[in-house]
Amino acid sequence: MLNIKIDEEEVRKLYIDELEKHLNKLDNEKLFWNTKELEYQTSMCMNTMQKEFFFDKDFPKRKIGKKWYYPVAQTKEFLLKWINNQ
Repeated sequence: MLNIKIDEEEVRKLYIDELEKHLNKLDNEKLFWNTKELEYQTSMCMNTMQKEFFFDKDFPKRKIGKKWYYPVAQTKEFLLKWINNQ
């Protein structure tokens, strides 16, 4: 007879590690955010963002047609610097 024992905590840890890797990969796949996604990511409405940092010359944004686009990596970097300076 075969008896197998599984360490449930170790399995849970491995599962969570793999899930985090997958989520990070999904997050890194986006190159641009639109305004709706920027609002979601910052938990701020457009009016607040405009008041706080939107018009800062260093804030990375591009208007294409009628829509604004924000390069994800540069935007994250800017936002982290901005929040640390508040």
